[in-house]
Amino acid sequence: MKKLILVLVIIFALQSCTQNQRAKNFGGTIKVELPTNKKLITATWKNDELWYLVRERRENETKETYEFFEDSSFGVMEGKVVFIEK
Repeated sequence: MKKLILVLVIIFALQSCTQNQRAKNFGGTIKVELPTNKKLITATWKNDELWYLVRERRENETKETYEFFEDSSFGVMEGKVVFIEK
């Protein structure tokens, strides 16, 4: 019975978090589709919020996909953020 309660508490905790919070705190992957004709410059976390800087894409630039990986101390619960340019 205690295991069932623990599992339910964990499921509830994960459901109440945003996708950003889950990826940052518990590992996992977030996919961010950038607005059309935007180019990714940089990304960072501020608390549980993901901030990213974009600019207008130039005519000679192609669409790219960027993957940011967390490298945690113990290699447990590492997150990943994938930015997709449209």
